[in-house]
Amino acid sequence: MTRASSAEPLLRMRGIVKEFPGVRALDGVDLDVAAGEVHCLLGQNGAGKSTLIKVLAGAHKPDAGELDWDGARVSFGSPHAADRAGIATIHQELDLVPGLSVAENVVLGHEPARLGFTRPVGAEHIARALLRRLGHPEIPPRREVGRLPAAGQQVVSLARALSRDARLIVMDEPSAVLDSEEVDNLFRVVRELTRSGVAVVYISHRLEEIRRIGDRVTVLKDGRTVARNLPARDTPTTEVIRLMTGRAVEYALPPRGPEPTGEVVLEVSGLGRRGEFTDVSFTVRAGEIVGLAGLVGSGRSEILETVYGARRASAGSVRIRGATLRPGSVPAAVRAGLGLCPEERKSQALLLDEPVYRNVSLPVLSRFGRGGFMAADAEHASVRVATAQLDVRPADPSRPVRTLSGGNQQKVVLARWLLTGCSVLLLDEPTRGVDVGARGEIYALIRRLAAQGVAVVLVSSDVPEVLGLADRVLVLRDGRVVHRAPGGELDEARVLDLVMEGTRDERD
Repeated sequence: MTRASSAEPLLRMRGIVKEFPGVRALDGVDLDVAAGEVHCLLGQNGAGKSTLIKVLAGAHKPDAGELDWDGARVSFGSPHAADRAGIATIHQELDLVPGLSVAENVVLGHEPARLGFTRPVGAEHIARALLRRLGHPEIPPRREVGRLPAAGQQVVSLARALSRDARLIVMDEPSAVLDSEEVDNLFRVVRELTRSGVAVVYISHRLEEIRRIGDRVTVLKDGRTVARNLPARDTPTTEVIRLMTGRAVEYALPPRGPEPTGEVVLEVSGLGRRGEFTDVSFTVRAGEIVGLAGLVGSGRSEILETVYGARRASAGSVRIRGATLRPGSVPAAVRAGLGLCPEERKSQALLLDEPVYRNVSLPVLSRFGRGGFMAADAEHASVRVATAQLDVRPADPSRPVRTLSGGNQQKVVLARWLLTGCSVLLLDEPTRGVDVGARGEIYALIRRLAAQGVAVVLVSSDVPEVLGLADRVLVLRDGRVVHRAPGGELDEARVLDLVMEGTRDERD
């Protein structure tokens, strides 16, 4: 029996319909959530999860259907109205204000005031108490939130939701940028919330989390509810996958090929960036996948961005086929054949208001220039081939990329470098927010690119993903390489020991 089974639903959504030009995003969705439960909302990218949450949060007005909140029929005309009712949403793409401090973001919209004046000290006190509750007292309330790593920003977003005394909190992929220890801490907070009667709607593509934290499961497919109120702990994973995809999906990573023996394409020597990482050296051969494993904050993303030229190194060098790259120059890196799929796709990779085809063709626009004019037909045809290989949905290159689900936006970034034909591909969290069906497709694509001779550097918070894909793994701790080994010779327990408490043991 779940915690929700005997309770009247706090939230009831019936027959929710939402249409956009050319697409029916929701086609009669039902959802019940009880106070004090973790209700898991599952579905592939494009199934309608984000649209349903935006209806609940007051960001979208439904075209049909009913919404009952705490026993009363309601219609939230704005996010502010939903917020006042006690509904807080932590979106997958965080909606923090980068230029404001941590404390200012936490209390944004309900700032503590006295005699009509806001009280910054009061905001800092509130933020400090909430950050301590979340197990992160080290985050300074006065720090500009845009300077925090992605995991730190996720914590601040959760603190903001808690500051509103919400009765229902929607968490959209909350663990996507967290390491295993931080996920454990997140689950501790979730259990604390539900014990106090708060309802949580939990969205995740990591199905193993559902069994750990969930009470009931609702599954969406193609904008419809295909299963309601399944017991989270007792429903077989294979059944959940079948409901989400309409077919059985094989979780297994593609088998490794022979040991890569191609030429060294990428050579990183003594690379360092003050305050972030020190003396990082590695090589990647044509057709080889090298994985970087480590906790969030270990320097993984910073290393990739420095290799790519988005950050300027304070020491060391990067060479492509023996030619040294100019430090801190992205154009030089792209000309040399580097491509980067960054961790934060919306802020770092995509032009959200531009169509899919322009986002994909951006690095190679000159390829389609003819006498000062764009060869639009050739551009569209090339983009269609690249996006079809990744099953980008909807299959409409003219659609603004902002209207795609998170996972399909990730596929657009990958399609960009597929079209470019880069010789070195840097992947930072390539399956973050990607559904179970598409994840296997991306794994196969990475393997296929390597088989074609592309050198790949992979960063992922999912340690089994790194170990399963990489030919060689570099383990990072506190900005240093502490261990090197073939991917097949490491297991998750050994990696976690090295990154958290292990002794320094760097070797080839």
